[in-house]
Amino acid sequence: MGEEIEFEAEGAERWTTYILGDGTQMKVKAVVADIVRIENEYAPNGDPLYTVNAQIVVNTNSPENLRKKS
Repeated sequence: MGEEIEFEAEGAERWTTYILGDGTQMKVKAVVADIVRIENEYAPNGDPLYTVNAQIVVNTNSPENLRKKS
């Protein structure tokens, strides 16, 4: 059980870019849907524990030789 916590993003979610071994450029970002503070659960330093529900968004740009021919 837990309590849903209101939140506000400081700025837009940022993309992280990965260059794959096959030459594909992959951009990934997490978009947070909700945050829940877990009741009576704490980290070793005393901070409360949270769960985060997020959607992972992926955008790829692959080299021509990897693309399906139409």
